[in-house]
Amino acid sequence: MLDDYAQRITHYMPFAITVIPELKNTKNLSEEQQKQREGQLILGHLQSSDYLVLLDEHGKELRSIELAEWLTTKQITARRLVFVIGGPYGFSQDVYQRANEQLSLSRLTFSHQMVRAILTEQIYRACTIIKGEPYHHE
Repeated sequence: MLDDYAQRITHYMPFAITVIPELKNTKNLSEEQQKQREGQLILGHLQSSDYLVLLDEHGKELRSIELAEWLTTKQITARRLVFVIGGPYGFSQDVYQRANEQLSLSRLTFSHQMVRAILTEQIYRACTIIKGEPYHHE
């Protein structure tokens, strides 16, 4: 399902999913240390011109049509739009400081796999809304 939506999106815009490997040997690390290590990995994948959007429970919630409007604006203003899903303990302070914006998919908590699928489907849905295609029903 994830690959299907990712492929569909490429008909509208460049799109790629990068998965940062889970940290190993975290048993002796505090939550804060884990967030710091994950944060370093995340920041290491970014370019200085990237528009960084964190998927965070405290972020702004958008309806699908609002996401399409938001995406339209970002396609004009952002060189490269990067969405990041946080680890089990959230993001490090460095990542929060680097972020341009925070969005929330729901107040519910989902696994990383579910968030990837939901976000990818919503980006595809936004693309079809922008193009006026019949995928989304309001």
